[in-house]
Amino acid sequence: MKLRLNIEELNDDFFEDTRLLGITAPLKNYQFCLQLNNLMGYNFRLNPGIEIHLRKKERSYYFTVYESKEPNSFLTHYLYHNQFDGEYLLPEFRHMDFLWLMKGDLVDDEKCNWIKQAVKKISGVQLVAELTNEQIRNKGNMVF
Repeated sequence: MKLRLNIEELNDDFFEDTRLLGITAPLKNYQFCLQLNNLMGYNFRLNPGIEIHLRKKERSYYFTVYESKEPNSFLTHYLYHNQFDGEYLLPEFRHMDFLWLMKGDLVDDEKCNWIKQAVKKISGVQLVAELTNEQIRNKGNMVF
């Protein structure tokens, strides 16, 4: 008997009960995280253990992931850098510099809207948009 890994199912499980924001902000990762931490009270830190490694055309690409856990909650925020050396983690969202994934606990519309509004006020941020699961073609690229 052969067991087959259903990658699509794994990806769907990973994204269950998540919210994802796409952010256009031509800022350095650490500068953007510093502003999120200072202005919004988050604690984004680089987590090398969940860095995304993709191989395309015999080359390696590394996409950094920053992480901030919410106190007294299962909710964790992940901030992905969408670009490395001319490649994109989610090529369908080339215009997005960062992808903010909220995972581990339900995020209601009110909280999601608060985050969107607060991020929009950060200097250098040009666009903040919620991305739906249906819009994401390369979901598997974000799974760690």
